[in-house]
Amino acid sequence: MLELLLCSLLTILPDYLYRRYRQGRRLGHEITIYSVWYELRWGITTCLMLTLALITTVFYNHPSTSNVTSLYRAIPILSETSGRVAEIYVGVTGDRKIGEPIFRLDSSRQDAALETARRRVAEVDASMVMAKADLAAADGQIQQAKGAYDQALEELQTKEELQRRNADIVAQREIEKLRNLVEGRQGGVVAAEAARLAAETRLTTLLPAEKASAEATLAQAQVDVDKTMVRAGVTGRIEQFVLRVGDVVNPLMRPAGVLIPEESGRGRLQAGFGQIEAQVMRTGMIAEVTCVSKPFTIIPMVVTGVQDFIAAGQVRTGEQLIDIQQVNRPGTILVFMEPLYQGALDDVPPGSSCVANAYSNNHDIIVAKDTGTLKAAYLHMVDALALVHALILRIQALVLPFQTLVFSGGH
Repeated sequence: MLELLLCSLLTILPDYLYRRYRQGRRLGHEITIYSVWYELRWGITTCLMLTLALITTVFYNHPSTSNVTSLYRAIPILSETSGRVAEIYVGVTGDRKIGEPIFRLDSSRQDAALETARRRVAEVDASMVMAKADLAAADGQIQQAKGAYDQALEELQTKEELQRRNADIVAQREIEKLRNLVEGRQGGVVAAEAARLAAETRLTTLLPAEKASAEATLAQAQVDVDKTMVRAGVTGRIEQFVLRVGDVVNPLMRPAGVLIPEESGRGRLQAGFGQIEAQVMRTGMIAEVTCVSKPFTIIPMVVTGVQDFIAAGQVRTGEQLIDIQQVNRPGTILVFMEPLYQGALDDVPPGSSCVANAYSNNHDIIVAKDTGTLKAAYLHMVDALALVHALILRIQALVLPFQTLVFSGGH
């Protein structure tokens, strides 16, 4: 309508002035409701053609969309294990900082397993103390066996010396007996050393391995106990938390609620523009939005990113081949926008529906040396027409609250 009014000022109005003052035709006389088409046919036809050209130029070079919102992420609240709820730390809604508890499951079985693992570690520690005592005893046995061996060897050497001097003093049978005793005492020394090696191996190798295994079991038991306490993974707000003490929780069932991160969906908008705008949308374009949740307000924005693929063409592996006819709705170009001034979106709740205009800027092309006069004039006109679209957005900002509250029944 606005474009039609502007074009009529350049077409219908001059045509009427010509008919009125040059041909002397007057409204209500020569120009009536029945003859207006014949009398003003040139102005009306030119107005319609110019209006269509203006609308096409404006909407192509300065695209607009009502598919604008601030997407945010919702984290489902689930436990890693099944169990019965023993305690809750938040109401239906509430703020939680990272690491703060949300609810706790009954941990009787996990606590028992943890206590068993602790006692196993204590048992291994006691075994290590006993192993140290066994090692000390083995050292004593080695000293005792060596002393007995040295005594028997010394006695054998003495008897052999006496026999060498006088064979009748010491009997040969007694010498053999002492030799057997020395060999037995030497075997006792070897056995004592082997016993010490076994005690040392048990103390330095076996028991540390058993302790490491017991500590790993203890750590696993502690992890199982910690899993019964569900904590906030990020700082945010909990919504729709309907879990209560006594409820049975299963990770395969529905979540107990959702946790919305604190900064999720804030300070950024996502907009879907038509595919025909693929050659127009560029990073750095200035844009404006007006949101239902913040009426009568125009928020300056800047395009910070343009997704270089269209989601409607996504292919997922299945048992049937994709038929292109199944893609009925053409997809949109996803554009990311951020406020031009800090804090401009602070009052816009995440998930708000908005209307956005993006404005092209051809200044660099216009001032380029190789740009012709006609092209520069055309681009000047295109950039100037952004005023028309900006005016339309402001009219939408004024009408939107009335349209929502009155004509849509407040929904």
